[in-house]
Amino acid sequence: MAVSLNPTGAPHHTWRNPANATVQRCKWALIALGLLPLARLVAGHPLGWLGANPIEFVTRSTGTWTLVGLAITLSITPLRKLLNWPWLLRLRRTAGLLAFFYACLHFTTYVWFDRFFDWPDIVRDVVKRPFITIGFAAFVLLIPLAITSNNNLIKRVGAARWQKLHRTVYLIAVLAVVHYWWLVKKDITQPAIYAVVFALLLGLRLLWWLRAG
Repeated sequence: MAVSLNPTGAPHHTWRNPANATVQRCKWALIALGLLPLARLVAGHPLGWLGANPIEFVTRSTGTWTLVGLAITLSITPLRKLLNWPWLLRLRRTAGLLAFFYACLHFTTYVWFDRFFDWPDIVRDVVKRPFITIGFAAFVLLIPLAITSNNNLIKRVGAARWQKLHRTVYLIAVLAVVHYWWLVKKDITQPAIYAVVFALLLGLRLLWWLRAG
């Protein structure tokens, strides 16, 4: 898209074509907002905000924000197409890494505070409890996406192979919702909301793919 010029000859930036500095500020704003839940957890422990079972609270919170991060990541492409704001794609990596960050905290909380690094017990848990199996699979699949989220590895892997690899996020989103759904057992309101959100975001992609074909 051509950038129009104002009377002084300088580029005239709009929301469809913002300045690089504006996009960078949006990235930092996204990071700042994404770290607020962590700040709440850190401050919440001494202030007694984490309830009677802090470990469960931290586990649920980090899992929830992993899902939120995945939802934001998957919403960027539809928003870019609907709003015709190509620059939104430059926020996708940041959103994805925030999702991975909270997934790491979620996994660490389970391994460290819930199971105290008892690896035989963790292995038995992964094998015997389906919701743990599904959650573990989603976390493992996230790792290569995070590792390859830099320009050097994109060049090494190749754009086509990189895109194919990062489409794994669709499966990860499904596994994450199933993990949450099987965890809560009774009140499925929240996992159902995430299921609807992800179904909408993935359904739009399927619709566009069918139309393109």
